[in-house]
Amino acid sequence: MANSCTTEGPEGRTIQSVRFAGPREWAGLALLSLPTILLGLDLTLLHLALPALAIDLQPTSAQALWIVDVYGFMIAGFLITMGTLGDRIGRRKLLMVGAAAFAIASVLAAYSTSASMLIVARAVLGVAGATLMPSTLALISNMFVNRHQRALAIGVWATMFALGMAAGPVVGGILLEHYWWGAAFLVAVPMVGLLLVAAPFLLPEYRAPQNGRLDILSVTLSLLALLPIIYGIKQISKNGISTETAIAIAGGFVFVILFVRRQRRLENPLFDLDLFSSKVFSVALVVLLVCLIGVGGTMLLVTQYLQLVASLPPLVAGLWMGPPALAMLAAGIAAPLASRRIRPGYVIAVALGLSVIGYLMLTRLDNGPSGIALVTAAFSLVYLGLGTIAALGTDLVVGAAPAEKAGSASAISETVQELGLAVGIATLGSLTTAVYRSRMFDRIPDTLAQDVHKAVGDSLAGASSVAQKLPPGLLEEAQAAFTAGFNAAAATIAVSIAILSILAAVILRHIGTDGGNADVIGAVESKQAES
Repeated sequence: MANSCTTEGPEGRTIQSVRFAGPREWAGLALLSLPTILLGLDLTLLHLALPALAIDLQPTSAQALWIVDVYGFMIAGFLITMGTLGDRIGRRKLLMVGAAAFAIASVLAAYSTSASMLIVARAVLGVAGATLMPSTLALISNMFVNRHQRALAIGVWATMFALGMAAGPVVGGILLEHYWWGAAFLVAVPMVGLLLVAAPFLLPEYRAPQNGRLDILSVTLSLLALLPIIYGIKQISKNGISTETAIAIAGGFVFVILFVRRQRRLENPLFDLDLFSSKVFSVALVVLLVCLIGVGGTMLLVTQYLQLVASLPPLVAGLWMGPPALAMLAAGIAAPLASRRIRPGYVIAVALGLSVIGYLMLTRLDNGPSGIALVTAAFSLVYLGLGTIAALGTDLVVGAAPAEKAGSASAISETVQELGLAVGIATLGSLTTAVYRSRMFDRIPDTLAQDVHKAVGDSLAGASSVAQKLPPGLLEEAQAAFTAGFNAAAATIAVSIAILSILAAVILRHIGTDGGNADVIGAVESKQAES
């Protein structure tokens, strides 16, 4: 059972402080870790399974892109809707329904007989996946009301995602070594089964006292706003800016304006814009956004470096990504504990400072034999910052929202992180490509066949695909050009994160350490609101 305590408040009055979580709540947190690990696993499992399923299903190039991308599109598009829906119909109920749908869609994906069937299954997985993160995070805010415990619980929650990402290459490699590609999707089934059995006993149910009806027009506007923007950003990362992507992004922003205008008129909006009136809420979102932009782009470049420059096979490259994920796990646990004695703004600033050191190390990366160790050490520092931001930044966002809006706040936090990853891949990927093309422009012999010339001039991946047709030394020059682009991207994000570190220290400095005083304030404010 959860315990509560009393504290002497203003004017000597005794105030009932927030309760402390007991064994049931901590067991519930362990259960909520399952869907979080599952989503982390899904990020890395599919990339390992792609070559095998491509041989089996023979998708076109467009279908192969949609197999990968449609999942992320649906998650990002439906996060806000699902976060608010959980507040209204019940967070545990939505989690269980979404988890069951995720398991069913996973089975459909595993036994897909065509690329089109797999795309549909992945789309359903995305919609179901959008229910999981906001529901788990909002339930944590219900179960862990004490700020000490809530910060630690969110830290554990964030590290489980990192654990899933770290385990993905290992689990995927073992499965694909002994089974067919569909086994990668079936990992979800036993995890969801355990969640559905134990959830009614370990997880509380919560719905907002005044839930109102879900506004379908707002849901439609949110999808018309988010999906084109994310589609456009992802297309820019692959093919550069075009008329199509510009129209998609511009159209998305038009619907953003329409969505905002409608939310301001509704008594029970899909998303409460008043949340942005909190400086802590807004600044924490900015920190999450910029940090994820850096991590998203750098993650793409690191994986390309390990495979295309260091020539590591996918499984080995995935294993080298293990130490950074473990660094994120350690930071996610340590940061909430440190914030009990050091102001969260300062903890975030120091962690971002370590990330800056990591990015600066990447500016010194070359094609030498020490490159693998350097990129792993540098990315571990980057992930150390990410673990801190994922724990404390998310806690600040959720903690700044009223209890009845926790699902909505969790959803906007996740949406911002999805956007950050997409923007990071697009911007840093485009910058790296621009540097690569400028360096390779006059280094490609005119004697090469037209298709080979185009492949080498386009990207390092293109040059690697025609490596056997290249004259001696040209592939090495392409690798050096890519590394130079990587250096430029790392320098750019290092400056951005350094500015963000100062911003966090200055604007978030007023937030006290987690502890009794904050709980008393929360109890007073709650009592005043009730009266």
